[in-house]
Amino acid sequence: MQMTLEYWNSLANQMLLICSLLSGFSITIVANLIISEKADKLTNRLLKTATISAGCFLVALFAMTKISMTTTPGGYLQDVTEDDFLLARIIGMFTFMIGLFALSFLIALSGWTKSKKMGIFTTVVGVVCLLLILITLTDVGFN
Repeated sequence: MQMTLEYWNSLANQMLLICSLLSGFSITIVANLIISEKADKLTNRLLKTATISAGCFLVALFAMTKISMTTTPGGYLQDVTEDDFLLARIIGMFTFMIGLFALSFLIALSGWTKSKKMGIFTTVVGVVCLLLILITLTDVGFN
């Protein structure tokens, strides 16, 4: 199935919004963890995971910007084809998915800073969240 340039433009603009929100959220967590007095193993893992998430969402954001600019009618390219933004599509979707995994892992790890009970709860929430996102994005077995 061939997707139209209008569809790619609309998709890229939606992804821009999502990536902007999620990267901002992740960057806020990074900033809070950096100024935190704690320097234990768990806090360092949270910081690394939040940094991966923020970085991936930022890369995806700029990849989607490239797609949006390329597919906007009257833009800087004439006679645009899907090949003109193939690399941006691959990089954007790959980093978006890595960002989602990292953010879900961050949610799962976060409760372990408080207690075992809270850690189990946040791990369940993180795993369920990731599974529901993946099911929603792929529609596995529901067609």
